[in-house]
Amino acid sequence: MQNGELARSTQRLIRLLRPETIGATAQAAVTWFKPLPVTLGRLGALEVRLAQEKREVRRAQKLRYRVFYRDGSAIADAATLLARRDKDAFDRICDHLMVIDHAAKPSMRGRQPVVGTYRLLRQEVAERHGGFYSENEFDIASLTGRHAGLRFLELGRSCVLPRYRTKRTVELLWHGIWAYVRQHRLDVMIGCASFEGTDPDRVAMPLSFLHHYAQAPAAWRASAHPSRRVEMNRMAKEAINPRAALHELPPLIKGYLRLGAFIGDGAVIDHQFGTTDVLIVMPVSAISARYIGHFGADASRHAA
Repeated sequence: MQNGELARSTQRLIRLLRPETIGATAQAAVTWFKPLPVTLGRLGALEVRLAQEKREVRRAQKLRYRVFYRDGSAIADAATLLARRDKDAFDRICDHLMVIDHAAKPSMRGRQPVVGTYRLLRQEVAERHGGFYSENEFDIASLTGRHAGLRFLELGRSCVLPRYRTKRTVELLWHGIWAYVRQHRLDVMIGCASFEGTDPDRVAMPLSFLHHYAQAPAAWRASAHPSRRVEMNRMAKEAINPRAALHELPPLIKGYLRLGAFIGDGAVIDHQFGTTDVLIVMPVSAISARYIGHFGADASRHAA
């Protein structure tokens, strides 16, 4: 690279790292980032990494099938039953985060099991391929349009094997996400999170709790599409027992709230997966400084 090209590339990088782009809470640790390593972090025998090839994506899809279809309430079509993998068109454009247990018994092919996964879709990739997955349920375009100078990341297809649903596994997944966010200089995380079941009256209190206590402020609010919208405000605020409502929240939603996430306006019933979905909106600038300090502003806490 010639000196002039190097100078121009450096200036472009400096513009990308301007403070208003990365968010106030994360400004304290702007550093020069190298490409993400294959291994993003380790805790004992557990490793978090990005899938590097199609066969690794297939392993994540098999885990999703086991959690969502075999053990969960998702309804599989014939192709899914035959493949025994949860897959869709978004898989080929997403990055796939995996937690691997190196102490577990390997498969017949000598591979260590994937015990947790997340699917990651950056805005610039989504826009080249028709949009985010969650746009099928929520009006994401209005949200991104109000924040045209920010870069969004969609989180999806989160699942962990039951025996690995521990602090260590979840912490490694979040370490991997944070490393990815910092590497790609992303500003906002969004995604659907779910309650089991398709009857919103059965989760009236936690849905109402999210509406009254965790709804996104107007600038960060995105609504469920009118044709699919289910009202979350099913109980008056004074009728809610906040402690009981928190107890009824799925662990994933509770974790998002602790990090500093907001909840979108309205829920959506997903009949294929047998869930009631809400939208998570989490600006990096809103993430609790305690969690940024825990993982390291440069994602160094569990770095391999």
